[in-house]
Amino acid sequence: MRERFDELKEKVRALPYEPGVYIMKNRAGGVIYVGKAKALKNRVSQYFQSDARHSPKTRKMIAQIWDFDIIVTESEFEALVLENSMIKKYKPKYNILLKDDKGYPYIKVTTSKPYPAFSIVSKPQADADRYFGPYPSRRAAGRAIDTICETLKLKTCRRVFPRDIGKERPCLNQHLGRCIAPCTGNVPPEEYAALVSEAIALLEGDYKRLTRTLEARMLEASEQMQFERAALLRDRMRAVEALGEKQKVVAGSFADLDALAFVQGQTKGCVVVLHYLGGALQDKEYTLIDGAAREDVGEVLGAFLKQYYSLRKVVPKVVLLSDSIEDMPAVAEFLSAIAGCKVELAVPQRGKRHDLTRLAAKNASEEIARMETGQERRLKSLELLQGMIGLDRPPEILESYDISNFAGADTVGSMVVFENAQPKRSRYRRFQIACAADGQNDYAAMAEMLTRRLQRWKDGDEKFCPLPDVFLIDGGLGHVRTAQGVLDAFGVTTPCFGMVKDDHHRTRGLVAPDGREFGISTMPAVFALIGRIQEETHRFAITYNRSLGAKRMRGSTLDKIPGVGDKRRGELLRHFKTIDAIKHASVEELRRVTPLNTAYAIYDFFHGKEDGQESSAARERKIRCE
Repeated sequence: MRERFDELKEKVRALPYEPGVYIMKNRAGGVIYVGKAKALKNRVSQYFQSDARHSPKTRKMIAQIWDFDIIVTESEFEALVLENSMIKKYKPKYNILLKDDKGYPYIKVTTSKPYPAFSIVSKPQADADRYFGPYPSRRAAGRAIDTICETLKLKTCRRVFPRDIGKERPCLNQHLGRCIAPCTGNVPPEEYAALVSEAIALLEGDYKRLTRTLEARMLEASEQMQFERAALLRDRMRAVEALGEKQKVVAGSFADLDALAFVQGQTKGCVVVLHYLGGALQDKEYTLIDGAAREDVGEVLGAFLKQYYSLRKVVPKVVLLSDSIEDMPAVAEFLSAIAGCKVELAVPQRGKRHDLTRLAAKNASEEIARMETGQERRLKSLELLQGMIGLDRPPEILESYDISNFAGADTVGSMVVFENAQPKRSRYRRFQIACAADGQNDYAAMAEMLTRRLQRWKDGDEKFCPLPDVFLIDGGLGHVRTAQGVLDAFGVTTPCFGMVKDDHHRTRGLVAPDGREFGISTMPAVFALIGRIQEETHRFAITYNRSLGAKRMRGSTLDKIPGVGDKRRGELLRHFKTIDAIKHASVEELRRVTPLNTAYAIYDFFHGKEDGQESSAARERKIRCE
């Protein structure tokens, strides 16, 4: 690896002092990081200088770099756009990544129809209808629709008008006063369209103008002595005022200012976005960030900013940040290109704008405090475990193993991984043990499983990398010594401990290969963690064992019977449900599913001959033939 590192340093010397994008790759050719640079040579060379300058995350990434590529661009702005595009394409492991699978929904208003309806869509279309958004979630968009329709008494049913006018009785919403019931035919399209126009004004956040309009119409109706109509307009005006004051509708869709802040906690970071419209706070969004450090504030904010707004496709006129980011002018140009107008990007140091970013940071701290309550407990258990077994630092990755079999058959092994005291199910692995053919031998099975696991790691298989901080073996001293022998054979120095149980089958402690036992019953946090790991490892092993056993019973047992193929086997299992039920069925019961000769064959297979005599089914056949 050192030779390859020197080769990469030589490759850096030939890089140009031009803007562009660099792509870091691992040994398998996978993209692990994408970055942009004003001058490629200066930026890339920084990765191959002293480790002391790098954060832990960057050092970890550098250790996996096997090669890199570059793409030279005409400008820094072009490099930024290309970087953002390539991050979306490759989803590199060491870039800050936002999940975009949920998307940002929009509200669609079918203004092209006589009686417009509201719905939630994933993106606007090029048609005559109106679209509002994006909203932070489908729930937020649905809440906006419900609130507006309830306030203005618009329909929420799926009936299509005028097609369905008069076809059915009005629904319960009319009787509850929640809908003006266009289904009755008493609401002209013009009147309904006027209400929808008011709804659109609310979606645009202009509730004050709508309130003034309703007030003017109310006074006009009162002057004309239309008191009932005036009362209806008064009630609607009050509802709209309440709606605007509570800020329930806009939800950041048409914000004219966003305030962003990033705060790094003990285990996770959080970016909060506060949306403002007309100086009033409309909504809050937050995103939790893994793997960042306090010194990565600028990098996280910059990466988040570009991905967040490129996903939303909507940018306010002003974006305020709690901290500076690299290449502010280029990022501001990038946001302006998305918005279609000039966007101001600033880091306020004092005044009201600074108060907004401080509020965003406070909200981020609150989210971290709420989230880290459970995290702190888990971290404490790892710190206690570290002190108990004498590690240099809290173990981040714990890997646990168990062997399971049924009466010596279907022997399997399970590998369960916990990261930061939580199960990492994507890294679970299971093994079908080959040496089980020689008879039940848990030690040999454990040795085979660990040998296969470590060989995959040695071969560079990323599914088995990296090695854990501690190996945990379900079993006593014999099991852990067997495991230690395999580790020694591969030259692996990772600590290994057995998880031993008491007479009540509860985890009582950890045992080292040299025979030392560490009691955990007096440490509730460690006791709970190790017990959970052992239980999860056992569950994963036995689930795999049972699935193999069920597969064997379903397949091989019935397949041995003459006349029973895949189709007939399926019919038997659908009718009798289990192999045991088929085994205890009479010939007459079997005949309801299969032909008579097959029914006899199945019965004879399970019952056979007793004391040298023919089976009862065979005797019955002979009697019928005579």
